[in-house]
Amino acid sequence: MTMLLRLLSENLSLKLISLAFAVVLWFFVMGERRHEVAHIVPIIYRGVAERLIIANQVPGSVEVAVSGPRALLSHLAAGDMAISVDLAGAAAGVTTYKRLEESLSLPAGLTVTRISPAYVDVRLEHLRDKQVPVRVVVSGEPAAGFRLRRLRVTPTQVTISGAESELKAVSEVVTEGLDLSGVRSSFTQTVQLSHSRPFTILKEHRTVEVQAQIVADPSARSGSSESQEGL
Repeated sequence: MTMLLRLLSENLSLKLISLAFAVVLWFFVMGERRHEVAHIVPIIYRGVAERLIIANQVPGSVEVAVSGPRALLSHLAAGDMAISVDLAGAAAGVTTYKRLEESLSLPAGLTVTRISPAYVDVRLEHLRDKQVPVRVVVSGEPAAGFRLRRLRVTPTQVTISGAESELKAVSEVVTEGLDLSGVRSSFTQTVQLSHSRPFTILKEHRTVEVQAQIVADPSARSGSSESQEGL
């Protein structure tokens, strides 16, 4: 006990001055005229239940206006803030999430004065799978005297996974263009599939194998010969 009193009494005047300075600094900071700054803060959506998917365009960020002493605001960066929308327990349908600022952790002395948008609507839908046929998109024409006889694609169907409302509108998946310009013989080529809908994805295959059978076109050749004879 004696030692504790001795430690407390050592440099007592210096300790009291430091304490007084800290108190004065705190009151200066808190009593400073309040300012306001705005930051673009990202929104994180978490806790989506298994076999559910967000099926609407939700904002990826909001504008948050924060008010407080300039000294505190100067140390606040947008990268230090994030708004979390917890979807745990949400069922299929539209849910409105308000009071987004409650998930922000701000230093004492700072307050949120405005947030835009002030709420977000999240539509959850059941995640479904659907098999659809593949259609090969062809561009260009074979060389003169040749024609495309047949296209064979492997696999003939692929699986699309995503929001059930969007799946209803998907009846096929197309390939990127297969260029036949000037070809004279059959060939096999790997072609990328093209699917760019926002709430469905290609579940497995991203490419298909296309076999193009190119054959001589007798009618085109005879027509060419008759034209030359006429000259």
